[in-house]
Amino acid sequence: MNTTDRLRVGSVTKTFTATVVLQLAAEHRLSLDAPVERYLPGLIRGHGYDGRRITVRGLLQHTSGLPDYLDAPEWENPQALRYRHFEPRELIARALRLPPPKQTWHYATTNYLVAGLIVREVTGHSTEAETIRRVIAPLGLRDTYWPGDDPRVQGPHSESYFTGADGHRVDGTDWNMTFGGAGGALVSTQADLTRFATALLDGRLLPPAQLAEMRRSLPADPDRLWPGARYGLGLISTPLSCGGSWWGHAGTVPGGHRALVAVGPGGRTVALALNQVPDTLRAEQDFLDVVDKALCDHSPTTERTPA
Repeated sequence: MNTTDRLRVGSVTKTFTATVVLQLAAEHRLSLDAPVERYLPGLIRGHGYDGRRITVRGLLQHTSGLPDYLDAPEWENPQALRYRHFEPRELIARALRLPPPKQTWHYATTNYLVAGLIVREVTGHSTEAETIRRVIAPLGLRDTYWPGDDPRVQGPHSESYFTGADGHRVDGTDWNMTFGGAGGALVSTQADLTRFATALLDGRLLPPAQLAEMRRSLPADPDRLWPGARYGLGLISTPLSCGGSWWGHAGTVPGGHRALVAVGPGGRTVALALNQVPDTLRAEQDFLDVVDKALCDHSPTTERTPA
């Protein structure tokens, strides 16, 4: 791996999508507290789910009560689906046939597929197009792009790996990411992610009121994220050992890439990438500890070397 490699950043995509939705809220083109039904009539109906009782805010904060389509039995073997094209409405319909979550806060990519459809309905353009116009192009994120149906990662990139059903390591770099859509499809680099996260939390992408809304957080289920994590509107916060918290997001894709970008209280930023998802709690904790170390260690050496 190389620090300039492109990789699939998974659910870090959610922060990009949430930023676009909040920009539209600032422009009074949608309301965070409006029901989904106002923008997508009839999309969420049946099996105990009702779009008239789910708000846009609930989607972005994962308090909608919608299940995650990735919890469906067929996703226990994602390798069998790695080259399939998926439409957002197809995946949302699949989610609605699953039982409701038991927790009030439930992390579900379903929420962000619905949010993406709202962006299209409000603007007349896809979430991908709006994200490029509003975020990616203005910030000059030259290594960040939507892959569409192309299973390859364009440009210099790291390979990624996962453990197959037979226990052997499998190259998972090529993957059709339409299943992730507005909630997980982006390709990026650590440099682009730090530029994006810094601009967002510096207030360059959102007015103060909308950025404040984004940072209003609730305790997250540690089984869906990690202990101590809180979730705002497309943003995760986590306490630091040196005081305060970092803000950012993490992402995982079944092919093996794992990404995280975090901004500390003083504006110091770290972005991490793995090319195989940690498969033990200890490995995952070690991954998170690197974030804490990078943001809390203020020795002269680390001050001279960007994290």
